[in-house]
Amino acid sequence: MIETRRWDIAEHLDSDERIALFLEVVFEDGDPATIAAAIGDVARARGMSKVARDAGLSRENLYRALGDGGNPEFATILKVIRAIGYDLTVVPHSR
Repeated sequence: MIETRRWDIAEHLDSDERIALFLEVVFEDGDPATIAAAIGDVARARGMSKVARDAGLSRENLYRALGDGGNPEFATILKVIRAIGYDLTVVPHSR
C-alpha cells in the first residue's frame, strides 16, 4: 500500500530566498485571500508562535486571520510581514 500525505508549502519555505520568491509571485497575482493564505504559510514555516509573539498577536488570532475564510485587517498583514522578517514596498507598475 502506498502511503500519501498532504503536500504543505510551508515545509519547502526553508530559506529567505524561497520565501521572497514565493511572496513575490503571490503578490503579483494580487488576490487578497491568496496573499493572506501565503503569509500564513510563511508564518507557519517561521513558527506560528514566534511570529504571533513578534507581531503582538495571539497565536489563535493569527491562525484565524490568515486561515481559510479569514479576512485580516491591513494592519495585521503589515505586522505579520514585519514579524516574518520582510518589509512591504511599493514600486511603479509596469504598463
